[in-house]
Amino acid sequence: MRGNQVLVIMGVSGSGKSTIGALLAQQLGVPFHDADDFHSAANVAKMQAGTPLEDEDRKDWLAALVAGIREWSRQGGAVLACSALKEAYRQQLATAGPLVWVFLDGSQELVRTRLAARSQHYMNPALLASQFAILEKPAYGLCLSIAEAPQQLVAQILAYLREESVSANPGAGA
Repeated sequence: MRGNQVLVIMGVSGSGKSTIGALLAQQLGVPFHDADDFHSAANVAKMQAGTPLEDEDRKDWLAALVAGIREWSRQGGAVLACSALKEAYRQQLATAGPLVWVFLDGSQELVRTRLAARSQHYMNPALLASQFAILEKPAYGLCLSIAEAPQQLVAQILAYLREESVSANPGAGA
């Protein structure tokens, strides 16, 4: 990982973004941030009630994340867990600078099982279908199956970062 990179761990709610992101940040020695913490109280209330957010609801949230990414990059990098379900959202986040994307992919059935097992999150499991409905899978970055254990996923991300670092600086691996 280059010194000022921000890695975005993306996917639907329940895909393991926060778990993987926190483990990865610990391994890399950089701060971890969860995009959920940047939602307004109104957005949180809407999601708790089972009402999907609209693009308009996400404007201030995305702007706050762009500002955060710029700051984290200046401070030496970070890992951000963020749904980033639509390409338009990812493009807006990318205005903050180059990002490394990791997409956690899994079936709706597997994610539904995970959501049913967790109790410490405001996301209403009834919103899962709406998340899959708007999900635009990226054709770039690293795509990983969430069927694997978190430690395995982190190891794959670290290997990907090493590979990217060597390909960005061919003399580094020699």
